[in-house]
Amino acid sequence: MRIELYDSITKVPRESWNRLARAHSETLSWEFWQVIERSGLNDFAYRHAMLLDEQGEPQAITSFYSVTTDIAIFAPPGLRVFLTRIRRWFPNFLKLRMLEWGSPVTINSPPFARSEALSDKQVIEAMDAVLRRTARAEGHFLIVVRDFEPNAQNLRSIFRRRGYHWTPSLPNTYMEIRWSTPEQYWDTMRSYYRSKLKKHLKRNQQAGVHHRLVDDFENMAEILHHQWMVVHQHAKEFQRETLTPTFYGELARTLEGRAKVILFYRGEALVGHALLLVDGDMLRWLYVGRAEAENDGLYIYIAHQVVVTAIALGVKRLEMGLTTYPIKQDLGAEVTPIFMALRAASGWINPFVGLGYALLNHVPQPNQRPVFKTTNVAA
Repeated sequence: MRIELYDSITKVPRESWNRLARAHSETLSWEFWQVIERSGLNDFAYRHAMLLDEQGEPQAITSFYSVTTDIAIFAPPGLRVFLTRIRRWFPNFLKLRMLEWGSPVTINSPPFARSEALSDKQVIEAMDAVLRRTARAEGHFLIVVRDFEPNAQNLRSIFRRRGYHWTPSLPNTYMEIRWSTPEQYWDTMRSYYRSKLKKHLKRNQQAGVHHRLVDDFENMAEILHHQWMVVHQHAKEFQRETLTPTFYGELARTLEGRAKVILFYRGEALVGHALLLVDGDMLRWLYVGRAEAENDGLYIYIAHQVVVTAIALGVKRLEMGLTTYPIKQDLGAEVTPIFMALRAASGWINPFVGLGYALLNHVPQPNQRPVFKTTNVAA
């Protein structure tokens, strides 16, 4: 087995890459990476790897990147206040250039796709060697591998044997779509959650809120990005990638028909949006945007319409993403734990990395909520 590395997805053989990527996820595809690379997010510098057999046939594909990241990205409120103050004078305090294996904008668990000819262990060992070599050559302090949901927990022992610390990250949220209509969805909810939801929906409807689903939103890239920035700048739980108008435009053009936006209006005014991606039999809720940061219940309306859209599209699963857990849970989403594997590029520092990261970061672990009746039967 040998590894070929590329510094741009445009240099990677598209058909060979997609043959493995698309069996795993649209978000690993050549086209999705092209969108990311063209979008100019933060200071990401991307690399792509193909693991080839003796005949030169690709048997595994994956990507990694370097980026400046806040090492206290999940800092608890008290520490976050302290960091905000000290960064007025030292803007880069606890912000380090890191090497990350994964995706900068989505969850891919595990962060690679392979054929049956290779094992997970072979892929991980080969990539670990590449990451350590790259980190040493480029002076990266940390190597981070993300993300691992329950389907990839068996990989923990492989990483642990190679010196990685297994640490929790922000959990994800999913909903299994078992209904054919919104009415069936509402009927399976317990009365408390159903009445709570319908109260919020009624308030929004009385305020003149309505929506429409569109596939062609390339010419709206600037305004959608502006709405996303409003949400991003007011985020309290997590700030990482900074989107650009190009991201919206490229996504609409490159993944036409699979990328969709729900536009939300109050009267004639566009007040928000939800950015979606159809990924096989799953719908991914990628981002949300608002014209103004208000506590007016619009987000609940938006989240509900994302669920209704998943039902209408006939997908089997809806990914609702990170943060804002109470609202998503009230709609029936289940919280799914995520873990990362991390280690220092330097061997003598590495034993202290796990403890240091745990002291700087606090990850919420919301309890599941009994939203649906226990007698619920798939529709």
